[in-house]
Amino acid sequence: MLYLITFVTSIPALLLYEPALRHPVGFIAGSGNVNRIYLGALLELLLIVSNIGTAVVIVPIMRRQFEELSIGYVMARTFECTFILVGIVAMLGIATLQQQTAGTAEATVAYTLAAIKDWTFLLGPGWVVGLGNGLILGYMMYRTQLVPRPWTWLGLIGGPLILISGTAILFAGDQPSSGLHSFQGLATIPEAAWELFLGVYCTIWGFRREAPILAESVG
Repeated sequence: MLYLITFVTSIPALLLYEPALRHPVGFIAGSGNVNRIYLGALLELLLIVSNIGTAVVIVPIMRRQFEELSIGYVMARTFECTFILVGIVAMLGIATLQQQTAGTAEATVAYTLAAIKDWTFLLGPGWVVGLGNGLILGYMMYRTQLVPRPWTWLGLIGGPLILISGTAILFAGDQPSSGLHSFQGLATIPEAAWELFLGVYCTIWGFRREAPILAESVG
């Protein structure tokens, strides 16, 4: 259920931020609804809680076989949430600027804060997720068989795709005109499907009872 919460918080938050991110100067000039940012920030705070929760709740099981990797997964989720938190602060900064008289200096700050938010999204959900949710969690799920193995390939394939696309955009300077953003959008599909599968499958059926790691713990 925590994975499902990450979907219902992250996607609406991104949509709520969109006007301020795409047109920060017009937003602080008074054309935008500042409550959209406050609501988006609240949703992302809930996203942080659910993100860390997805890692913490699985540690007691995974550490029986992968103690180092399970801790690494928690750390990856924590780093991702750190980037998200910095992005929240940047968006709240834009909201604060709207309450001031918009001038050249304020416009420059608004563009800077919007750029910071874009970069935090690239480095957090757009890069660290590939390592944590994709490779680390995908590998642990594949080895433990807590979920059907064929589905774990969504993470094992999607993780590297996100890492590659995120790295390419990083060196391209995060330029929308580079065309790499379209590639990144396609590259995120397997990873998104992997996380959605985990949320739906584990909510309805839970972990596979015949998984060796559970059988060993019972014995």
